[in-house]
Amino acid sequence: MRKIQAALAAAALLLTACSTVPPTPSAPAPACQPCAACPACPPPVAAPAVPPPFTRTLQPAAWSDLPGWTADDVAAAWPAFLLSCRGVASKPHGPAWKRVCDLARAADGKPGFDARRFFEQHLQPYSVANGGGAVDGMVTGYYEPLLRGSRTRARGFEQPVRGVPDDLLTIDLSAVFPELKDKRVRGRLEGNKVVPYWSRAEIAARGERLPARTLLYVDDPVELFFLQVQGSGRVKLPDGSLVRLNYGDQNGHPYQSIGRVLVDRGELKLEEASMQGIQAWARANPARLDELLNSNPSYVFFREVPDSKGGPVGALGVPLTAERSIAVDPRSVPLGAPVFLATTRPNSAQPMNRLVMAQDTGGAIKGAVRADFFWGFGKEAGEQAGRMKQSGRMWVLLPPEAAPR
Repeated sequence: MRKIQAALAAAALLLTACSTVPPTPSAPAPACQPCAACPACPPPVAAPAVPPPFTRTLQPAAWSDLPGWTADDVAAAWPAFLLSCRGVASKPHGPAWKRVCDLARAADGKPGFDARRFFEQHLQPYSVANGGGAVDGMVTGYYEPLLRGSRTRARGFEQPVRGVPDDLLTIDLSAVFPELKDKRVRGRLEGNKVVPYWSRAEIAARGERLPARTLLYVDDPVELFFLQVQGSGRVKLPDGSLVRLNYGDQNGHPYQSIGRVLVDRGELKLEEASMQGIQAWARANPARLDELLNSNPSYVFFREVPDSKGGPVGALGVPLTAERSIAVDPRSVPLGAPVFLATTRPNSAQPMNRLVMAQDTGGAIKGAVRADFFWGFGKEAGEQAGRMKQSGRMWVLLPPEAAPR
């Protein structure tokens, strides 16, 4: 009962602050009273229908609008598309994909199969635009890092990787207010009230008093920070075995880029604010590192998952495919959909136009024309991801059943 009361209290509090909640309408005017002298009351005016989000951001396009569509190795994206079909099956928009996904599974592996022709026959491209109509947005990169760690705390391995705390509450507001679909708040109980969960600095200060299992200890606080930014990774133990970590939950605080903090302070130039630039700053300023990391109040908790040869599991619930999966804002781009991405390679004007799958989300991925490109696992992938901050355009490919209306 206390948790139910807490959920209702938190929902009420959020309603006063959430910018996506429509304002409360003013009280209606009193109804006209029948009398011989006053004119007839005008008929009530129906409120204009609010178009669904995808209608506002997706506009029909032609295949010829997609730069490099005929040059891309579309077949390389086909396995990732089949994984998307598996992932969307359990989602609310899954029925709209059933026909096309059934056809895809039936066609897979047949002699003479042409993936590009399949997409052109069964899907329609839609140009993605931001709220103001702009079609250009930002494309960043992420990867699955490899860290060094230990099951027990030891000299050189002192940075804790935390599991999800027992006292972290995740409240689904749509259970109380259906109009707040996909809105969740996180907090903790303090007496009979729900209060915000601890910030990064507070979690660090609490140390072992935090009611969370410590999964591992790693050797580098900066690498641990980037593990939290990436959302998944692998840790190599002293015996050579690998432990795989996936996103477990988050403390509910907004993400703040520490690269932006360093730029705003004048300590890095904008072009230096890459993962590599931040690592170099950290090595030169070890005494100031904690203060910098704590400027980002967001904190990610992990769960240990079985190791496998595939990529980490994304928000769609399927393994990500190196250089063929992206993270998107699912409020604007349907999770699981194929997306044709037109951008450039990291720190370059060389075009990188390819078909990818929207299979993940991220705390910093906000906006319609916004993508985080998954480069894969390891050091080389990390170097590419750390340098990537490019302009790009996006086209979503949808079957007729999932077309925006």
